[in-house]
Amino acid sequence: MDTKELDQKYILNTYARADVEFVRGENATLYDKNGKKYIDLTSGIGVVSVGHSNKRLSDALCKQAKDILHISNLYYITPQAQAAKAVVETSGYDMKCFFANSGAEANEGAIKIARKYGTDKDGNIKRYKIITLDHSFHGRTITTVKATGQVDMHNYFGPFPDGFVYAKDLDHIKNLVDDHTVAVMIELVQGEGGVEPLDRQKVKELERFLKEKDILLIVDEVQTGVYRTGEFLASNLYEIEPDIITLAKGVGGGVPVGIVMTRLKEIFSPGDHGSTFGGNYLSSTAVVEVVDILNDYKKSGKLDEIKEYFNEKLEDFFSNNQDKFIKKVGIGFMAGLRCKDGDTLTNVINKARENGVMVLKAGRNTLRFLPPLTITKKEIDEAFDSLSNTVGSF
Repeated sequence: MDTKELDQKYILNTYARADVEFVRGENATLYDKNGKKYIDLTSGIGVVSVGHSNKRLSDALCKQAKDILHISNLYYITPQAQAAKAVVETSGYDMKCFFANSGAEANEGAIKIARKYGTDKDGNIKRYKIITLDHSFHGRTITTVKATGQVDMHNYFGPFPDGFVYAKDLDHIKNLVDDHTVAVMIELVQGEGGVEPLDRQKVKELERFLKEKDILLIVDEVQTGVYRTGEFLASNLYEIEPDIITLAKGVGGGVPVGIVMTRLKEIFSPGDHGSTFGGNYLSSTAVVEVVDILNDYKKSGKLDEIKEYFNEKLEDFFSNNQDKFIKKVGIGFMAGLRCKDGDTLTNVINKARENGVMVLKAGRNTLRFLPPLTITKKEIDEAFDSLSNTVGSF
């Protein structure tokens, strides 16, 4: 049997897969089993931050794999400590980290921190409610699905943990706060919710309000983190100081990693939380190398140069195709175009793939772009030339 037949026979049907099988990648370029070339403007949904087959990352992982892949968190792990130092120091925040394996797990950790913060010294619950936003996305576990402000995602899987409340927008949050509210969890750019940036001034006003009320601010940076917006964290760009930040996706460059960062450095005691695989030798080595690569790239000026070039090309593409698109959204390398309807969105994605360009769907009929941060000008030019031909054909 070929891969497609094996998949259909043995893999649960949770993805509507495109009929493509990739066998090789080089930066933002992929090749399928038939040798067809694609420019990847998805980076595995924001994961392959330093490009496919990055030599520095590959060499670091191979070297580590020859020594130790995994022990357990019952012992000190040098690259885990180095990874935490790299993330915290690059962030500019005075925090400590916990390592998990995914964004959902990172957000679970953030929720547990908030819930513990809401208890008294004897462990009795005083505050437990967490406010999130409509159109938000925080994960696929039972708890993080419930934290997600998209009601359609709640079908089939209840009953859910109590304590999640959904605000229509930032202005609505204040109306929902009560004596049981312990935290507010937001994405500064809603990824799955349509690549929608939150208003910066309103975010800063919310931060001030929450500090006055002793309510924690959790910022889900699973998709926005690690230079996706042009700065290491979107929180840096918005000039706020969250109490808890979650990371995943691009921080491992393709190796599964989730991280919870918090200013509440002593919130957990041994046994409060844990992860068998989180922060093991392989995954934390990936974090150290990815952060180092991207810090170098940022300091050189190349990241900002490519970010501007990508957005200029996207703006030109949008301006020339306003019969298909109604709005350009997003920040930095996390960008989107609102399509005039769902059929247009589906056609663009499918025909673009046929023509060798990979793009994504997001909520609110949004065509989403999440290229590798190391994409070259040549790859950008090829992608938008192909996209222009694609949308001009229908």
